[in-house]
Amino acid sequence: MNKSLPATSVAGLGRLHESVAVRARGIVKSFGEVIALDGIELDVPQGQIHGLVGPNGAGKTTLLGLLLGLAVADSGTLEILGTTVGRALAAPDGVTGFVDGPGLYPSLTARQNLAALAALRGREARTVGIDDVLGDVGLTDVADDRVRGFSLGMRQRLGLAAALLTKPRLLVLDEPSNGLDPAGKKHVHGVLTRLAADGTSVVLSSHRMDDLEALCSEVTILATGRVVFSGPLSKLAAETDELGYRLLTSDPEAARRVAGETAGVRVADDTGQNAAVFVVHAMVPALDELVVRLVQAGIAVRELAPVVSPLEAAFLALTEQQESNR
Repeated sequence: MNKSLPATSVAGLGRLHESVAVRARGIVKSFGEVIALDGIELDVPQGQIHGLVGPNGAGKTTLLGLLLGLAVADSGTLEILGTTVGRALAAPDGVTGFVDGPGLYPSLTARQNLAALAALRGREARTVGIDDVLGDVGLTDVADDRVRGFSLGMRQRLGLAAALLTKPRLLVLDEPSNGLDPAGKKHVHGVLTRLAADGTSVVLSSHRMDDLEALCSEVTILATGRVVFSGPLSKLAAETDELGYRLLTSDPEAARRVAGETAGVRVADDTGQNAAVFVVHAMVPALDELVVRLVQAGIAVRELAPVVSPLEAAFLALTEQQESNR
């Protein structure tokens, strides 16, 4: 598979007719001689779950820190919820979340942690009940257990519960799926999906490609502090070079023959001729043509799925290119 980077896309930019929760233009941030962010351009519409992807050191955590008011940009403009961010180190009104894990008090119970955080944030923070947010993230049964005994996944869920206390308009999360078991993942995904449906914008960074693909409307891919792609996952698939796809049909032998006769489609030679499932390599337009030809030939397509998703393929390409440049 050709693993060159996808063409730079700014499909999310310029949405002047939409309500935008985050608008970044030309954001630069350095730490000494290290340039963490180099001319970042980003739009996140209201009510969207937007993913940040990139190799370690790409600038994801720095960008999340800017959104949370933990750092300020050296240059460029950043607007959050309609307000231009100044030089103060403080989260803009309506913004909450966590970077590098939630800050919790290990000696306190889950309920006491939330009560303490609500008290620190003031009366306005009590717009959501503590029991309500504990229920949202599936921690009701351990509400009175001390946090020092919590697993990583339980701590992540409690951090999310803390963020929900203020009914945020923009939620910023760093690796929220760390340590989650299937039940915890279901709770977190459900919460984030409901928030977006109610108009809250969510920006999250994750190395879990399956989570991003399940949750996100759009993604931004960073590499060495620059945006190399920003837009819908469907656009990423269209711009990504040839991918491998598993193909299961009602007539594998005939399907192989049709695939071999379709321009732009290459049949993998690492499976036996009689294998029910085989792999084809193609770009999206050629793959679409193959499906049409299979249907015209009376061959039922029972499964067609990427061996590696477009998002994971782009991530792997970035990682490999970063390694080769060292």
